Amino acid sequence: EVQLVEAGGGMVQPGGSLRLSCVASGFQINDDFMSWVRQAPDKEPEWVATIPPGGSTTYYSDSVKGRFTIFRDVTKNMLYLQMHSLEPEDAARYYCARGSRSVVLTTPSSWGQGTQVTVSS
Repeated sequence: EVQLVEAGGGMVQPGGSLRLSCVASGFQINDDFMSWVRQAPDKEPEWVATIPPGGSTTYYSDSVKGRFTIFRDVTKNMLYLQMHSLEPEDAARYYCARGSRSVVLTTPSSWGQGTQVTVSS
């Protein structure tokens, strides 16, 4: 059974940092595209970042580029999202997702249960 379980969310002040993690089971994360998606209340899901299978290239939305880093630890079968310089606009529920940008935005079943990030002073 494929399962994605996120952790690491919380409340931080603007300018702060958080590292989200996602443990995958039922498949190897290095064999597939892996992404992070976020969704704020009453808003559409927003793609955040993607890392391709087996490669070092990563892709980011313009809104997070330069502040967020997606990476994985294949020995632990885990995906991470390191977030710096957090802004109130980054507040959302963050989901680890299996697939490329186009897949994860149209397939909510590819997401985990999510972890909440709140950015507030």
